[in-house]
Amino acid sequence: MAISKGDKLPEATFLMMTEEGPAPVSTADYFGGRKVVLFAIPGAFTPTCAARHIPSYVENIDALKAKGVDAVACTGVNDVFVMDAQAEAAKAKGKVDFLADGNADFARAIGLDLDGSGLGLGTRSHRYAMIVDDGVVSEIFVEEDPAGMEVSGAQHVLAAL
Repeated sequence: MAISKGDKLPEATFLMMTEEGPAPVSTADYFGGRKVVLFAIPGAFTPTCAARHIPSYVENIDALKAKGVDAVACTGVNDVFVMDAQAEAAKAKGKVDFLADGNADFARAIGLDLDGSGLGLGTRSHRYAMIVDDGVVSEIFVEEDPAGMEVSGAQHVLAAL
């Protein structure tokens, strides 16, 4: 069953690139005590993710923060090095945090893992966005079609804040 509005995020650990290299970060530490917009991409450097989804957040970071968002994070089932390269390519460093879910542990824990094996992608994450207040989901928007971007872009999230 997929996570829904009012649910607490499950305990999971992401990897995040720091100046010292990859570092683990738990959901409790990252989401605790603040308002975070988390969005998920099915794959770094894939067409919709790289050309539309990530840029929507980079372009709207100031508007999101003006609405009381403390941080914006992108997660995907890719290793921390690929996620860091995607952040660099998207000119998102210092704006959006990239949380690598390399083994899909978080995606599975929230019930939003996606079987991309038909495209040679293995297990991935559904495309979604959620607003998380102190570790609790206050809004969630899951795309019906993982290749589309109707409800998970920054503009839709801004309207919900």
